[in-house]
Amino acid sequence: MNQDSPGDGQAVPGSQWYDADAGPLVRPYAMTGGRTKPGPSNVRFDLIALVVVDDNPPGRSEESLLGPEHRALLTLCRAETQSVAELAADADLPVGVVRVLLGDLLEAGFVKVSRPVPPAQLPDERILREVIDGLRAL
Repeated sequence: MNQDSPGDGQAVPGSQWYDADAGPLVRPYAMTGGRTKPGPSNVRFDLIALVVVDDNPPGRSEESLLGPEHRALLTLCRAETQSVAELAADADLPVGVVRVLLGDLLEAGFVKVSRPVPPAQLPDERILREVIDGLRAL
């Protein structure tokens, strides 16, 4: 099939970047400039890390310099605090792309990310046995 025409043979405006069956033909590496790591600090965004717009973000003039995907993520974050996984789903972008874009936004001061709380460590088995023995003694 010719990429300039959808499956029914009808031309679509701007069809060189759109396939009626597949959707937009922008590749993930084009959205991130070929990068796979979020920023020079290589911050790792867990899927459950929460992203919120910074209290003192840069001005609107600096935001206008961002790409459309960056702005889409900011719009989603302004609506409510979301996890990285939710942002990827709502923006309909691969998680890897969202992580790179969030790295850009974090370094530019547009967003803050709160790391997930590590799971509580289980108590020592010895302590549990002592509690059980104490309960049995009652």
